[in-house]
Amino acid sequence: MSEAGTRRRARGGGGAARRAERTSVRIEAARFIERNIPNFEILNEEALQIIETNAETVLEEIGVNFVENPAALDLWREAGADVQGERVHIPRGLARQLCATAPGSFTQHARNPDRNVEIGGNSLVLAPVYGPPFVRDLEGNRRYATLSDFHDLVKLGYMSKWLHHSGGTVCEPTDVAVNKRHFDMLLAHMTLSDKPFMGSVTEPSRAQDSVDMCEILFGKDFVQQNTVMTSLININSPLTFDATMMGALEVYAANNQACIVSPFIVGGAMAPVSVAGTLTQVLAEGLAGIAYSQLVRKGAPVIMGAFVTSIDMNSGAPTFGTPEASQITYGVGQLARRLGLPYRSAGGFCGSKLPDAQAAYESANSLNVGLMSGVNFMLHACGWLEGGLVSDIRKFVMDADQLGVLHGLAKGVTVDENAQAMDAIREVGPGGHYLGCAHTQANFKTAFWRSELLDYKPFETWAEEGARDTLALATERARKLLNDYQQPQMDPAVSEALAAYVAERKASMPDSFT
Repeated sequence: MSEAGTRRRARGGGGAARRAERTSVRIEAARFIERNIPNFEILNEEALQIIETNAETVLEEIGVNFVENPAALDLWREAGADVQGERVHIPRGLARQLCATAPGSFTQHARNPDRNVEIGGNSLVLAPVYGPPFVRDLEGNRRYATLSDFHDLVKLGYMSKWLHHSGGTVCEPTDVAVNKRHFDMLLAHMTLSDKPFMGSVTEPSRAQDSVDMCEILFGKDFVQQNTVMTSLININSPLTFDATMMGALEVYAANNQACIVSPFIVGGAMAPVSVAGTLTQVLAEGLAGIAYSQLVRKGAPVIMGAFVTSIDMNSGAPTFGTPEASQITYGVGQLARRLGLPYRSAGGFCGSKLPDAQAAYESANSLNVGLMSGVNFMLHACGWLEGGLVSDIRKFVMDADQLGVLHGLAKGVTVDENAQAMDAIREVGPGGHYLGCAHTQANFKTAFWRSELLDYKPFETWAEEGARDTLALATERARKLLNDYQQPQMDPAVSEALAAYVAERKASMPDSFT
């Protein structure tokens, strides 16, 4: 065969290989984000000291309620707090002293070690929407969520490259009894994905079920020595810690599992209307909750959280992507870093009823604030709609695609020899172009982030292909991802043990839908 024939065959083989690569199913998972950019700090030292002093005053003089939890009151008494009824007055400095034993960062292990995430320091871990009772499906119908919807969202999370975490209650499967659905949700996260996940917090016994299932998946000794779950512990703002959430925290902390201690703030309803006042309350609540986790088990992993939104003073509805919410998110980031604690906040928040321009504007504002404020764990990063009432499958795909922007921004600006591009500038010179130069050819595959969803084609091509808008493209992409989904492998013995545990526990209790 001639040299020319050899070259032709090589090119043909390469083209076939590239076509096969483009059409094959690839399940990519980006590593958690490590920031190479500075955090934005909105508060000066004087403001920080004022807020910290005021938070200590709140804890000492006003106090916090630990309701229907005598054991918690006993722990606080032993620690030196002044307990009056269910009101706990924490002496100045005590909560901060207790918080000092919480780790500044920790690893959450996934069943696939390649999916482990670091939470704290300069990291940012992205997790999907949490908690909505409704879904908007691929046909645009708004309805109560089902277990089938839950499975689809877990699969989409697994298939989403830029999402690091499978999350928790990605929607409420309302076709399963309330007292049993946590089994099905955990089983889905454990078997349909190999990314890290969250545990149940709706009742202390369900937190224990979560620990028990993890001991089947990972092994009992491994669970006791490592963090394999993160859970969301919301504070009943203002200044109230209820027995259900604290009971779940007690289970997780005692078993070395991470808790996000997160005030639930709607400014003007659950906190003052001013930014400084809200920051004071958030810090006081966070200090008290995190300190309590350390009373349960010194060194238990914990994340300082802040779910923050404002309120529309005409309708009373929560609003998202506002400058005040951004200011609070930035401020809590600074306060968390001064405590040396991982930080949870932000997400793809919006109040829109549809995945439209309002949803895009508000979500983009919230996502970028999360990156710049130093958030380490971002819940609700994709799929959130209608103030958190709805998990939208199409918006899930749209948001998940845009999370790639956060990865790109967080890289910072490289100034190594290749990035300086002096060879390219010399090669092209005045009046030329860079399309064909050696530097462009060497770097074109990785030079720019590119959406896997949005349309960049010329108008004529776009029109010929049906003039599809972003919603149509997201619908098509979601269907393709679900069609291409391939379940990650699992040891059959572990899979059978998990299924048997769930079946036995569900059979042991009657259905309850309350």
